[in-house]
Order: sequence, then structure tokens, then C-alpha cells
Amino acid sequence: MSFVLVDTPRPHIALVTLNRPERMNAMAFDVMIPLREALEEVSADNDIRVVVLTGAGQGFCSGADLQNAGKVPNVEGLTTTSIARRSMDLLNDVMLALRRMNQPVIGAINGAAIGGGFCLSMVTDMRIAAEEAYFRAAGINNGLTSTELGISYLLPRAIGSSRAFEIMLSGRDVDALEAERIGLVSRTVPAAKLLDTCYDIADRIISFSRVGTELTKRMLWSGMEAGGFESHMQHEGTAQLYVRLTTENFDEAIRARRDRRPPTYED
Repeated sequence: MSFVLVDTPRPHIALVTLNRPERMNAMAFDVMIPLREALEEVSADNDIRVVVLTGAGQGFCSGADLQNAGKVPNVEGLTTTSIARRSMDLLNDVMLALRRMNQPVIGAINGAAIGGGFCLSMVTDMRIAAEEAYFRAAGINNGLTSTELGISYLLPRAIGSSRAFEIMLSGRDVDALEAERIGLVSRTVPAAKLLDTCYDIADRIISFSRVGTELTKRMLWSGMEAGGFESHMQHEGTAQLYVRLTTENFDEAIRARRDRRPPTYED
């Protein structure tokens, strides 16, 4: 059985599905290592313009598998401390693989996103939630910290520091309607419409130029990490000039608008 499925439901769209529904797609290493490999392969596929990430069954991802974490490769002869460090690096690599994908990534949050699953959802570029979805920072409920896999960096930037502190320290559930209200997801839809909604957003993104969408994604992430406003403006300006002066995209957009037709971007 493959724990990660990759399909092409519409042209230029890859659907990546965590496929361990009986465990609510828990983050066993047998799932996470194939997920990283699949993400890297899809990122390198130049026919794919947008990626949708979801979970099979009733959950998006329930976080750490507390019954069977799977096998960590290449740890023979290491101490427990070193194995723990290698294990965390493997999970971090999944987050970084998502973050570095060339394509925009839409998180189709179909159900529970708990603990590490909450973290996984936050690394997607945008999130659409089914009405049944909910989010929980579970670590604090298990005597641990709720901070893992970059969520203490991402969550305050998405919803503000006060809300992030309250959610992370209380360990309470955030349902889909609240998630939409506070900006954790961009919209909430019925479960039956979740994937089609994501595909429709993807189709609109695909209608724009590849270099335009890829650079916009990079600039948005870069802005989150920028050390200062003025230096980031210079960075943005360079990206804008790069596209304007080295492609005919702008001229094609003007021609297409005049001719009342969709533009054809050659980048």
C-alpha cells in the first residue's frame, strides 16, 4: 500500500494525498519520507503549475503516530539522543520541501489537523477548509510544548501573536468557521466541494504566467522573513523589473485585453 498518492485531477494540477486513513494520516516515518520524496519529484515536474495537498478519509493529518512511528533509516549504532535528532531532521525536511516547492501549494484541509498535522497545514501557501475541519496544537495537551516544525514562526504571522499564544497555550480546538474568521484559512466550504474549490483556485493561478506566480510566491515568503521594509521593497522591485524587462508578458497582457481574449504568456 502506498502511503502517499500523487494524481493529476486536472491539467497542470497535482493532487498529493496522505493515504493512511485508518490512522488519520498520522506522521509515521513510513509516511513522511515518501511524502518528502513525492513533493520533491512534483516540484521538479515542469508540467505541474499548482499543487493541492490533502488527506485521505476523515482527517487531514493527526500528527505524531503514538502507536507505530515507523522506522527511522540509517540510525544503526547511534544513541537515543542522536536518533531523536535525526528523526526531527527528517520531519523538518518535509516542511522545508513544501516551503521550497516551485509551485504554489493549496492545503485542502478535509478534517482534523492536529499537532504536527497542524504544522504541516501551516507550511502550505494557502488553506481551504472543509466545514468538518479543525485544528489543534496538541503538544501542550500531552505534557510537551506545542511548538514544533516551525509553527511558532508561522502561526503568529498568519493570525497575530495574541491569537497564536492563546491557541498554542490552551490546546483547544479551532473549528473551520473560527479558522476562517481569524485568517487561519482563506475560506470554508462543504466537504463535497473542497477539492473542486481548490482546483478552481488552481485553474485561475495557472491562467497567469509561470514566472509571475512563482516569483509572487517567493516574494510573499521572503516578505515574512524580511529584516526590514525598505530592503524588502528593493527585493520586490528587482523581481518586478526582472519579469517586466526580460519577458513580453506585460505587452501580451495589454494585447490580450485589447483583443478581448485570454493572454498567452511565453515568459
